[in-house]
Amino acid sequence: MTRRVCIFTGARSDFGLLQPLIRAVMLDEQLELQLIVSGSHLAADFGMSVREIEGAGIPIARKIDILGASDAAVDVARAAGRGMIGVSDALEELKPDIVVILGDRYEALSAAFSSVILGIPVAHLHGGEITEGSSDDSFRHAITKMASLHFVAAEPYRTRVIQMGESPDRVFLVGGLGVDAMSRLSLLDRGEVERRLNFVIDNRTLLATVHPSTAGADDTGLECEEMLAALEIERDLRVVFTLANADAGGRAVNEQIRAFVARNPTRSICFPSLGSQLYFSCLRFVRGVIGNSSSGLLEAPSFHIGTINIGSRQQGRLRSASVIDCAPDRRSIGEALAHLFSAEFQRVVASASNPYGSGGATPEIIRVLKAADLGKLHTKSFYDIPKA
Repeated sequence: MTRRVCIFTGARSDFGLLQPLIRAVMLDEQLELQLIVSGSHLAADFGMSVREIEGAGIPIARKIDILGASDAAVDVARAAGRGMIGVSDALEELKPDIVVILGDRYEALSAAFSSVILGIPVAHLHGGEITEGSSDDSFRHAITKMASLHFVAAEPYRTRVIQMGESPDRVFLVGGLGVDAMSRLSLLDRGEVERRLNFVIDNRTLLATVHPSTAGADDTGLECEEMLAALEIERDLRVVFTLANADAGGRAVNEQIRAFVARNPTRSICFPSLGSQLYFSCLRFVRGVIGNSSSGLLEAPSFHIGTINIGSRQQGRLRSASVIDCAPDRRSIGEALAHLFSAEFQRVVASASNPYGSGGATPEIIRVLKAADLGKLHTKSFYDIPKA
């Protein structure tokens, strides 16, 4: 009897990481894939990345449209509510044996909440991490407490999940999903990357992704505004932008980026979504990444390129020596840019290692999903760490 594995994806960011796992479930005779697609995947403003999923030949069990016309905080909260309704209806019809959820976004929280209410065990990927500058931080920890199986990216995260009361025999150290995805993709050569982008990549080219800071920030677009001001000064830089996700303030950030590209059309370009193959292929050839995306910490170090991490959004995450943290002001960002291109820092980058491993997450996750006693996952006991 096959085990029905429902995988939820609510944004391009998690789909790129989940794709190898999705394909592994599809190919395993003991498992049946049920893919739920929601969030920004279905929004034209954010690139309609559902087309990437369909183009990859991956069957979609349900599409759940939740986004409104606005990205004000209250509308994001309403979208989360619509997500709970839509996922609940989908799960009631699909009746999966287990639901797999990655990360920390509000869409993922909606899916976890619905699963728990319906008595369906949750397997959570990338728990135990900290991003103090984003409301996603609390979402991630909430999902951890709802989940019955945990697949974490590094030993400190395993320790933290256990610290939160999760039983050690349900917490599995598998490494970063992004690192695993990169190791399994057929990456493009420079010529093909430039052809698809319609943009030349030279040794002064950066890949930029900036999201609004959502945890207590008065101005969610401040980091983007200051980053763009610094990039305006550095006229010899070329920049490939990927636009923000569907967070509160995301559309305003994207308007700022589009305005920058309109002012600098010969040296910059932007895309709502590059897709995982083209995105990771870009990382092979750019000189570094800049912004506040988790990718600069989780995946960029594997390509031995530097990362300029702006502001507090990723505060608390493990870092490679290839990451430069800087304040969200144009002067600090300018100083970070000078350091990124320095010969001294480039020597550091060349030998830096990625704290999120070197791949191999997918087969271990598949092994556990097949072997887990689902009947025992319906109940959880709080695990108290033994006193020394």
